[in-house]
Amino acid sequence: MESFDRLVWLMERLRSDEGCPWDRKQKVSAFKTFMLEEVYEIIEAIERDSVQELKEELGDLLFHIVFIAQICRERGAFDINDVIENVYDKMYHRHPHVFRKEVLDVPIEVKWEDLKRQEKKDDEYSLLANIPPTMPALLRAYVITKRAAKVGFDWQKIGDVYDKMDEEIAELKEAETTGSPERVREEVGDLLFTIVNIARFLSVDPEDALRATSDKFTRRFSYIENNTDIRNSDADTMDKLWNDSKSLEDKGK
Repeated sequence: MESFDRLVWLMERLRSDEGCPWDRKQKVSAFKTFMLEEVYEIIEAIERDSVQELKEELGDLLFHIVFIAQICRERGAFDINDVIENVYDKMYHRHPHVFRKEVLDVPIEVKWEDLKRQEKKDDEYSLLANIPPTMPALLRAYVITKRAAKVGFDWQKIGDVYDKMDEEIAELKEAETTGSPERVREEVGDLLFTIVNIARFLSVDPEDALRATSDKFTRRFSYIENNTDIRNSDADTMDKLWNDSKSLEDKGK
């Protein structure tokens, strides 16, 4: 704990009258953006498989957590020790099969939800609670459907989801020709939501898959830009360069 205590002391000093003017004026609300940036930088470090970058980015995130806790301590709300005790107690309680040697009579995912329900009043608990609306939409849809599936609200097999996708495509085509812009928007959303479920059945994180595809598109489009005057090029030339880029990637695999 010595290293952690030093970090807490550092934060206290930065927020003190003798500390940093910028640190002293920060409010909790400012960290909405800061925390998002740090989390995405951690994701990038994981995707790069860079241990050094991951170590650095985890440290940055920890610093922000200690920073927020210090502000809340100054307001008399809680301090970092309260944060640690709270998560310790919660995780201890939610792992009875580890710490209390209880025999699970249901899958661990179901037991987890039962324990969460016990921690809250019945009128405060919802299986879909605590899924932030601000979460990226694709990831939010994935988390929502995973939770619903835990209690059996799900298709029986992936073939049923493919059938649903075909149904949604047909409805989208119909909306495109006969519906309003609002109806088209709704059907696009339904189709995306169904594809998220296909990804879930295949054990693929759709956010991760789409990010990888976006990166791939960016690489190939950059190849086109680097090999032609794209503003004065034609579709056939760009298609050929796109296929050239694909061929180079395949050779490199």
